[in-house]
Amino acid sequence: MCGCGTSGATNAKSDAPGGGGGGGKGGGRRGMGGDVPVTVANATTRDVPVEIQVIGNVEAYSTITVKAQVSGQLTDVYFQEGDFVKKGAKLFTIDPRPLQAAYDQALANIARDEASLGQAQANLARDTAQARYQDTQAKRYADLLAGGVISKDQAEQLRASADAMEQAVNADKAAIESAKAAIAASKATADNAKVQLSYTNIFSPIDGRTGNLSVKNGNVVMANSMDLMTINQVEPIYVTFAVPEAQLPAIKKYMAEGKLPVRARPQDGDVKDEESGVLTFVDNTVDVTTGTIKLKGTFPNASHKLWPGQFVRVILKLTTQPNAVVVPNQAINTGQNGSFVYVVKQDRTVESRNVVTGARVEQDMVVNDGLQAGETVVVEGQLRLAPGMRVVVRDSSGGGGGRRGKRS
Repeated sequence: MCGCGTSGATNAKSDAPGGGGGGGKGGGRRGMGGDVPVTVANATTRDVPVEIQVIGNVEAYSTITVKAQVSGQLTDVYFQEGDFVKKGAKLFTIDPRPLQAAYDQALANIARDEASLGQAQANLARDTAQARYQDTQAKRYADLLAGGVISKDQAEQLRASADAMEQAVNADKAAIESAKAAIAASKATADNAKVQLSYTNIFSPIDGRTGNLSVKNGNVVMANSMDLMTINQVEPIYVTFAVPEAQLPAIKKYMAEGKLPVRARPQDGDVKDEESGVLTFVDNTVDVTTGTIKLKGTFPNASHKLWPGQFVRVILKLTTQPNAVVVPNQAINTGQNGSFVYVVKQDRTVESRNVVTGARVEQDMVVNDGLQAGETVVVEGQLRLAPGMRVVVRDSSGGGGGRRGKRS
């Protein structure tokens, strides 16, 4: 370091007359301070993911509130609070005895009505036979009346008896239809009683995790008036997040090309805690109060790392920018004209270069314009630099790996 400083000072003295009191570019500064020690890195190219990073909120894929559909005493609970349950698993039993009795009564009514139908059918058969006989007799006596064998009164009596039996047959047919209707009503009552009886056993409608049990075993519950508990479906699960409306055109563009991948992890988690999913929902309107639009990603969540109500870091990948020029984030400086970097030239002097930056990727920054791959930029020591100053590259112990190097 001493040798470099002495050399720089000697060069500055020999250059001072030609500098003319700072007329040469950077000459006066080199004369006062010598070469400035800096750490540098080379601009490289790599494929860079174009991503949107925001904070999101985890939502259950579906939430079911379990209620009793019949009134009665809660006799059995088949799970522990917080258990994972499968679809169709039995959760509760309500005392079935009153409803079982109602169902049995409905079945007995069906049997009674079926017996009444049988009796009506037997009456119809009997009266039909008698009606045929009476009609035959009435016709024969009408013939005898025409021959003057019997009186008119006898013929009319037989005719009246035949007509009466015909009406009896019609009454029997009506009784049969009434019995059939009674059977249908009794069967409907029995079906309803059976459905009500089935409600005494409550099953899980989804796969999910049970919540707090609000009614304990032994209590009397009322139909449709109280929540027994809730079940949240967590496989799969939603992550809801909002992005600025300015991002909407890009999202729509890349969604047209295929499903967009989404990653999410707890705010205090690292990459190993990430869950991967896909974008499945874009809201149909922009929130005018915030200028954002709501999106949802769906995640398999087989490991249950995501939990309903949790806040997470969300990374929505839109596309990949190929062969992007990247430099360490520390190399980017901000001035009156925007972002700039110090580029080290072959003669070890630095040049201030305005650049257009893009996305930040971990510890690197994408440079969209103003810098070429392979050029050397200053990443440490910029505060002592001005355009045209000469630098000496110091060793960057422990940082940068192969990206940063020592220049002679």
